[in-house]
Amino acid sequence: MPIPLLAMDLLTFIWIVAGLLAMFTALSVVVLSLTWLERKLLGRLQRRLGPTRTGPMGLMQPIADALKLILKEDIIPTSSEKAIFWVAPILVVVPAFMIWVTIPGTENLVLSNLEDLGLFYIIAFSVVGILGLVLAGWGSANKYGTIGGLRAAAQLISYEIPIIMVVIAVSMLAGTLNMVEIVEKQASYPYALILPLGFVIFFIAGLAEVGRTPFDIYFAESEIVGGPFIEYSGAHWSVFFLAEYINTFAVAALTVLLFLGGWSGPFLSGDWDILWFLAKVYLVIMVIFWIRGTFPRLRIDQLMAFAWKVMVPLSFYAIVITAVYLFYGWPEWSLTLMSLAGLLVVGYSIYRRFAGPSSQAAQVRARYQALEARTGQ
Repeated sequence: MPIPLLAMDLLTFIWIVAGLLAMFTALSVVVLSLTWLERKLLGRLQRRLGPTRTGPMGLMQPIADALKLILKEDIIPTSSEKAIFWVAPILVVVPAFMIWVTIPGTENLVLSNLEDLGLFYIIAFSVVGILGLVLAGWGSANKYGTIGGLRAAAQLISYEIPIIMVVIAVSMLAGTLNMVEIVEKQASYPYALILPLGFVIFFIAGLAEVGRTPFDIYFAESEIVGGPFIEYSGAHWSVFFLAEYINTFAVAALTVLLFLGGWSGPFLSGDWDILWFLAKVYLVIMVIFWIRGTFPRLRIDQLMAFAWKVMVPLSFYAIVITAVYLFYGWPEWSLTLMSLAGLLVVGYSIYRRFAGPSSQAAQVRARYQALEARTGQ
């Protein structure tokens, strides 16, 4: 009896290792494709061509960049905390990979189906990544690195709250925390149409969680010259940005699963489900890259004020209107109207604050116009 059990355990272990290696390989290929796509898209936005020399259409440029980073010398500062300096990249990249253990690509394509615990698992591992960024800044023994690490902790914890609250609203709407069942509940309409407020909150907070523009404040080159990554070079430096692209892909995938119907498509279902899923994910990622090429970086005070004064109250409002909708059994369009009303009120308030007649910019323009009028006289 012990022999079959031992053989089964060995087969299970081999299966798990093979699955993890396949996931690592697939995500590495995805990261290479994302770096190429981002550079080409940003080039087009800036009226350039992007990579063109290395391979056809520059397709080999990501591989050349990866080889360059791997072969570069790793320099460890003498004043750094050596153990922490080495451990920090591991604490950042391992959670980025492990998040994908529970993210389904189709109904049957998931490495480990934790059923109702999958979303909690993802949130828990994202917190470990925050710890890695803090340790990277502290272990480098550099003042800019420490500031960047503290900024990362403040930013990521602040924007974690709206994400958790929106996940609660979506789970209330679907009646489950199982991501496969959430996708199945969107067979008729994606939740982005039923709860557009939650979709906007989740997407914006997701950008902040992965440090994409305009929320890249914790490694802002113009302010803190790289933040927690300032003393890292070569392969160690590349590990952080490998984790960033994997997390970006994860945020896009979760956005698709929770709000855009997952792998559901208007036609060609079944074997085509994975293609629908990847098409939606890459479309969301292209929007993220477009935002990088369009919007400026926020200041740290603006970023934190936006989290606590706008995102957290809005996410609480999303839970309230979802609860009211479910309690009274109203039609779905009522939840859509309440969501749009919240977005319009907040959007108009932001417009009044930054671009309206009482904004600081309008006051500065009025003073300059008055000065020009006096000078002209």
